[in-house]
Amino acid sequence: MRAVVARVSSASVTVDGAVTGEIGAGLLVLLGVTHTDSAATAGTMARKLHELRILRDERSAAEVGAPLLVVSQFTLYGDARKGRRPSWSAAAPGHVAEPLVDAVVAGLRGRGAEVATGVFGAAMQVASVNDGPYTVLLEV
Repeated sequence: MRAVVARVSSASVTVDGAVTGEIGAGLLVLLGVTHTDSAATAGTMARKLHELRILRDERSAAEVGAPLLVVSQFTLYGDARKGRRPSWSAAAPGHVAEPLVDAVVAGLRGRGAEVATGVFGAAMQVASVNDGPYTVLLEV
């Protein structure tokens, strides 16, 4: 499982003209799933995201109660090493990935986090105001 995590002043997801998820200051999480990921991987990712110390003063979302916006992003497993067209073969298919993205969200909520989401598989417009900017790649 792979996540691009950005500290943001605000972020939102819009699908078909309607905002489906929105946060103020917190973390925008673009989340990709690969074939070998499992429920255990999802649990580890949820814990790491909640406890990742990238907010102001090296604090975590868990410490300050910051919200997270989680957006599924299969393209994080794109491989463009050969040719000009990325291969998506490392990305888990939707029927595998969707329950694992849901498990990460459930894991975060189970830890007490406020979580907004996009819509799995939808054409989404993601807007963010990066803070810092401070962006990290997290893999578990």
